[in-house]
Amino acid sequence: MNPPAAIRVTAIRVAELLAEGEAMPVYVHVIDHPEGRVLVDTGMTQLHPAVADMEPRIYPLNEQDFDIDSVDIVVNTHLHFDHCGGNHLFAGKPVYVQRQELDDARNQDDYTIPEWVDPPGMEYVTVDSEFELLPGIRLVQTPGHTRGSQVVVIDGDGPPTVIAGDTAVFFDELDNPRTEGQQLIRSLNPAMVWLSHADTPWKPGASVSP
Repeated sequence: MNPPAAIRVTAIRVAELLAEGEAMPVYVHVIDHPEGRVLVDTGMTQLHPAVADMEPRIYPLNEQDFDIDSVDIVVNTHLHFDHCGGNHLFAGKPVYVQRQELDDARNQDDYTIPEWVDPPGMEYVTVDSEFELLPGIRLVQTPGHTRGSQVVVIDGDGPPTVIAGDTAVFFDELDNPRTEGQQLIRSLNPAMVWLSHADTPWKPGASVSP
Protein backbone atom coordinates (compact mmCIF):
# COMPACT_ATOMS: atom_id res chain seq x y z
CA MET A 1 0.00 0.00 0.00
CA ASN A 2 1.40 3.39 -0.93
CA PRO A 3 1.67 5.88 1.95
CA PRO A 4 -0.43 9.05 1.84
CA ALA A 5 1.27 12.01 0.22
CA ALA A 6 0.67 14.53 3.02
CA ILE A 7 1.73 13.62 6.55
CA ARG A 8 2.66 16.62 8.70
CA VAL A 9 4.71 16.61 11.92
CA THR A 10 4.41 19.40 14.51
CA ALA A 11 6.59 19.71 17.61
CA ILE A 12 5.00 21.11 20.78
CA ARG A 13 7.10 22.15 23.79
CA VAL A 14 5.49 20.82 26.97
CA ALA A 15 8.21 21.23 29.61
CA GLU A 16 11.74 22.25 30.46
CA LEU A 17 14.02 20.27 32.75
CA LEU A 18 17.35 21.12 34.36
CA ALA A 19 19.88 18.48 33.36
CA GLU A 20 23.48 18.85 34.58
CA GLY A 21 22.90 22.56 35.06
CA GLU A 22 21.55 23.11 31.56
CA ALA A 23 17.94 23.76 30.56
CA MET A 24 16.60 20.92 28.43
CA PRO A 25 13.34 21.33 26.49
CA VAL A 26 10.78 18.54 26.36
CA TYR A 27 8.75 18.15 23.17
CA VAL A 28 5.90 15.94 22.08
CA HIS A 29 5.10 15.48 18.40
CA VAL A 30 1.80 15.52 16.55
CA ILE A 31 1.43 13.63 13.28
CA ASP A 32 -1.47 14.74 11.11
CA HIS A 33 -2.30 11.83 8.83
CA PRO A 34 -5.27 11.61 6.44
CA GLU A 35 -6.63 8.72 8.51
CA GLY A 36 -6.15 10.24 11.96
CA ARG A 37 -4.14 12.41 14.34
CA VAL A 38 -1.30 10.69 16.21
CA LEU A 39 0.36 12.11 19.33
CA VAL A 40 3.85 10.83 20.07
CA ASP A 41 4.49 11.04 23.84
CA THR A 42 2.46 13.15 26.23
CA GLY A 43 4.91 15.18 28.32
CA MET A 44 3.97 16.22 31.86
CA THR A 45 0.92 17.83 33.42
CA GLN A 46 2.03 18.15 37.05
CA LEU A 47 5.05 18.29 39.30
CA HIS A 48 6.25 15.34 41.38
CA PRO A 49 8.70 15.09 44.29
CA ALA A 50 10.64 12.32 42.56
CA VAL A 51 11.90 14.74 39.90
CA ALA A 52 11.98 17.97 41.91
CA ASP A 53 15.78 18.13 41.54
CA MET A 54 15.28 18.69 37.78
CA GLU A 55 13.25 21.84 38.53
CA PRO A 56 10.59 21.15 35.89
CA ARG A 57 8.72 23.95 34.22
CA ILE A 58 5.64 22.49 32.63
CA TYR A 59 3.32 23.60 29.85
CA PRO A 60 0.68 20.83 29.83
CA LEU A 61 -1.09 20.06 26.58
CA ASN A 62 -4.46 20.59 28.22
CA GLU A 63 -3.46 24.15 29.14
CA GLN A 64 -2.23 25.04 25.66
CA ASP A 65 -4.13 25.91 22.50
CA PHE A 66 -4.37 22.23 21.65
CA ASP A 67 -7.49 20.14 21.13
CA ILE A 68 -7.02 17.04 23.28
CA ASP A 69 -10.09 15.45 21.72
CA SER A 70 -8.58 15.73 18.23
CA VAL A 71 -6.06 12.97 19.04
CA ASP A 72 -7.07 9.54 17.73
CA ILE A 73 -3.97 7.52 18.64
CA VAL A 74 -1.19 7.96 21.21
CA VAL A 75 2.28 6.45 20.93
CA ASN A 76 4.72 6.29 23.85
CA THR A 77 8.29 6.03 22.61
CA HIS A 78 9.05 4.86 26.16
CA LEU A 79 7.59 5.35 29.62
CA HIS A 80 9.99 7.62 31.46
CA PHE A 81 8.11 10.29 33.41
CA ASP A 82 8.57 13.15 30.91
CA HIS A 83 7.12 11.05 28.10
CA CYS A 84 4.07 9.54 29.81
CA GLY A 85 3.05 12.19 32.35
CA GLY A 86 0.15 13.30 30.18
CA ASN A 87 -1.14 9.83 29.36
CA HIS A 88 -4.08 10.32 31.73
CA LEU A 89 -5.42 13.00 29.38
CA PHE A 90 -6.06 10.27 26.80
CA ALA A 91 -7.81 7.64 28.90
CA GLY A 92 -10.01 5.51 26.66
CA LYS A 93 -7.90 6.07 23.55
CA PRO A 94 -5.44 3.48 22.22
CA VAL A 95 -1.89 4.06 23.50
CA TYR A 96 0.75 2.07 21.62
CA VAL A 97 3.86 0.93 23.46
CA GLN A 98 6.37 -1.87 23.12
CA ARG A 99 5.47 -4.84 25.32
CA GLN A 100 9.02 -4.89 26.77
CA GLU A 101 8.72 -1.22 27.74
CA LEU A 102 5.43 -1.62 29.53
CA ASP A 103 6.69 -4.69 31.40
CA ASP A 104 9.83 -2.85 32.55
CA ALA A 105 7.93 0.29 33.56
CA ARG A 106 5.56 -1.77 35.69
CA ASN A 107 8.11 -4.08 37.26
CA GLN A 108 11.43 -2.26 37.67
CA ASP A 109 12.11 -0.03 40.66
CA ASP A 110 13.02 3.63 40.05
CA TYR A 111 12.17 3.30 36.37
CA THR A 112 9.49 5.95 36.13
CA ILE A 113 6.56 7.38 38.11
CA PRO A 114 4.20 4.37 38.31
CA GLU A 115 0.96 6.29 38.74
CA TRP A 116 1.71 8.21 35.54
CA VAL A 117 2.06 4.92 33.65
CA ASP A 118 -1.20 3.41 34.88
CA PRO A 119 -3.77 6.13 35.55
CA PRO A 120 -7.43 5.06 35.46
CA GLY A 121 -8.82 4.22 32.05
CA MET A 122 -5.56 3.56 30.20
CA GLU A 123 -5.92 1.34 27.14
CA TYR A 124 -2.42 0.22 26.18
CA VAL A 125 -1.92 -1.65 22.94
CA THR A 126 1.32 -3.59 23.24
CA VAL A 127 3.41 -4.34 20.17
CA ASP A 128 6.49 -6.43 19.60
CA SER A 129 9.32 -5.07 17.45
CA GLU A 130 7.78 -3.55 14.26
CA PHE A 131 4.16 -2.58 13.68
CA GLU A 132 2.27 -0.65 10.99
CA LEU A 133 0.24 1.99 12.82
CA LEU A 134 -1.32 3.66 9.77
CA PRO A 135 -0.43 3.55 6.07
CA GLY A 136 3.03 5.10 5.86
CA ILE A 137 3.58 5.13 9.64
CA ARG A 138 5.28 2.29 11.49
CA LEU A 139 6.66 1.68 14.95
CA VAL A 140 10.14 0.17 15.25
CA GLN A 141 11.75 -1.03 18.47
CA THR A 142 15.12 0.69 19.08
CA PRO A 143 16.86 -0.67 22.21
CA GLY A 144 19.41 1.52 23.91
CA HIS A 145 17.90 4.29 25.98
CA THR A 146 15.61 1.61 27.40
CA ARG A 147 15.16 -2.00 26.34
CA GLY A 148 11.71 -1.24 24.98
CA SER A 149 12.28 2.16 23.37
CA GLN A 150 10.61 2.61 20.00
CA VAL A 151 10.65 5.20 17.25
CA VAL A 152 7.98 6.28 14.78
CA VAL A 153 9.02 6.00 11.13
CA ILE A 154 7.09 8.01 8.54
CA ASP A 155 7.70 6.63 5.08
CA GLY A 156 7.09 8.47 1.83
CA ASP A 157 8.43 8.77 -1.68
CA GLY A 158 11.86 9.82 -0.39
CA PRO A 159 13.90 9.16 2.75
CA PRO A 160 11.78 8.67 5.88
CA THR A 161 11.17 11.04 8.77
CA VAL A 162 11.76 9.58 12.23
CA ILE A 163 10.38 10.64 15.60
CA ALA A 164 12.96 9.22 17.96
CA GLY A 165 11.92 9.97 21.54
CA ASP A 166 15.12 9.56 23.56
CA THR A 167 16.70 6.88 21.38
CA ALA A 168 19.04 9.79 20.73
CA VAL A 169 19.07 12.80 23.03
CA PHE A 170 21.77 14.87 21.30
CA PHE A 171 22.67 15.30 17.63
CA ASP A 172 26.10 13.75 18.25
CA GLU A 173 24.44 10.46 19.09
CA LEU A 174 23.15 10.29 15.53
CA ASP A 175 26.30 11.69 13.96
CA ASN A 176 28.23 8.96 15.81
CA PRO A 177 25.69 6.26 16.66
CA ARG A 178 26.60 3.90 19.48
CA THR A 179 23.53 2.00 20.64
CA GLU A 180 21.59 -0.56 18.64
CA GLY A 181 18.71 1.88 18.40
CA GLN A 182 20.85 4.77 17.15
CA GLN A 183 22.47 2.55 14.55
CA LEU A 184 19.07 1.33 13.42
CA ILE A 185 17.88 4.91 12.91
CA ARG A 186 20.92 5.72 10.78
CA SER A 187 20.42 2.54 8.76
CA LEU A 188 17.08 3.98 7.63
CA ASN A 189 18.92 6.89 5.95
CA PRO A 190 16.35 9.37 7.29
CA ALA A 191 15.79 12.83 5.88
CA MET A 192 15.27 14.16 9.40
CA VAL A 193 14.93 12.89 12.95
CA TRP A 194 12.87 14.68 15.58
CA LEU A 195 14.26 14.33 19.12
CA SER A 196 12.34 14.91 22.34
CA HIS A 197 14.89 17.31 23.78
CA ALA A 198 15.96 19.37 20.75
CA ASP A 199 14.29 22.44 19.27
CA THR A 200 14.96 21.43 15.66
CA PRO A 201 15.23 18.06 13.93
CA TRP A 202 18.54 16.38 13.23
CA LYS A 203 19.42 16.13 9.55
CA PRO A 204 22.25 14.31 7.80
CA GLY A 205 25.39 16.42 7.96
CA ALA A 206 24.27 18.41 11.01
CA SER A 207 27.35 19.02 13.12
CA VAL A 208 26.15 21.31 15.93
CA SER A 209 24.30 19.65 18.80
CA PRO A 210 21.56 21.71 20.41
